[in-house]
Formats: sequence, structure tokens, C-alpha cells
Amino acid sequence: MRKIIAALNMTLDGVCDHNAGLPDEEIHQHYTELLGQGDIILYGRTTYQLMEFWRTILENPSEQKTMNDFAVAIDKIQKIVFSHTLDATDWSSATIAKRDLKSEVLAVKQQTGKDIFVGSRSLIIQLLNLNLIDEFQLCIYPMVEGKGLAFFEGISDRIIFNLVKTKIFKNGSLLLYYQWKNDHPPT
Repeated sequence: MRKIIAALNMTLDGVCDHNAGLPDEEIHQHYTELLGQGDIILYGRTTYQLMEFWRTILENPSEQKTMNDFAVAIDKIQKIVFSHTLDATDWSSATIAKRDLKSEVLAVKQQTGKDIFVGSRSLIIQLLNLNLIDEFQLCIYPMVEGKGLAFFEGISDRIIFNLVKTKIFKNGSLLLYYQWKNDHPPT
């Protein structure tokens, strides 16, 4: 069965705003490679609209190769967008979800294919509360943002994870890989 992987960047003070952080070439390369390990990414409307920025890089490439490579990877991966206000998308690899989050995720998880990524804080919180996240990949930037959207607001129950792997980037960012503890697996 496919894994549901929550992949998100945040600062030391827990801010996960997409405008906060210190992404560099090494981090862009990491996320380009990660996207190649999956074939679907789930977004809420706000994050989806922020990610449309990468379409501009496709049209007007950056001087940074890793940004261009990430733009190609994000363009290629299928995106399912959960929105109450969008009726359609104009990005050929994006569709609007037809079912509620739980039904859509359970249906997609049963299909054959690669891993499924969740790239929106709001969806991650909802899926955590539904016990549907199999793995976390949190990239912690070595900075305090001081303001912005806190990542773990709205969790309804205590959740305990096992740290299974770490990766340290040259800029001091730390990638933490977590999975559910054995006594509390996702449903």
C-alpha cells in the first residue's frame, strides 16, 4: 500500500509559512529527488496557489539549475487540490478533489503507484487527526522567524513518532524523518 508522507519545512520556532526559511541549492535538489519518489502531492487551495510560482520558473528559467529542476519536478507530479472555492485549475497536472479529504486519500492510497505527499499544513493537520499520515519529513531551518503560521496548531490528540533517519544540510538545516510508533499505526 502507498505511504502518505507529510513533507514540510519549518523554522526552529515552528513557523511553516512558505515564505519563511532558507531554501538553497542543496535543499531544492533534495526536494526534486523526493518528488521523483512519489506520483501525487496533495495541496489545499492556498498552498496550491503559492506553488503556482514554479510555473513562472518554467516559463523564465532561473540562473540556479536546482530551482529549474525543482520547477520541472513540481510541474510533472500529479496534484490533487482540496478547495471549497476553486472549481477548476489551469495547471495540466492539477485536479480539484471530487470527494472529502478522508475518502479521497483512502481511495488514492489503495491504488498502485508511488508514495503520496502532503504539502499543505492544513491537510497535514486534518490527516494527522484522521491517523492517515504514515511518515513525516520535516526540514527544520536554523532560524527563528518570530511570526507566521505555527505548524502543529489544531492537533486533537497526543501523537508519538519514532525518529528513523536524519539528514543535515550544509546550511545547517536538519531533515527529520519520523514514522508512527508501532503501538499507534495509522488506520
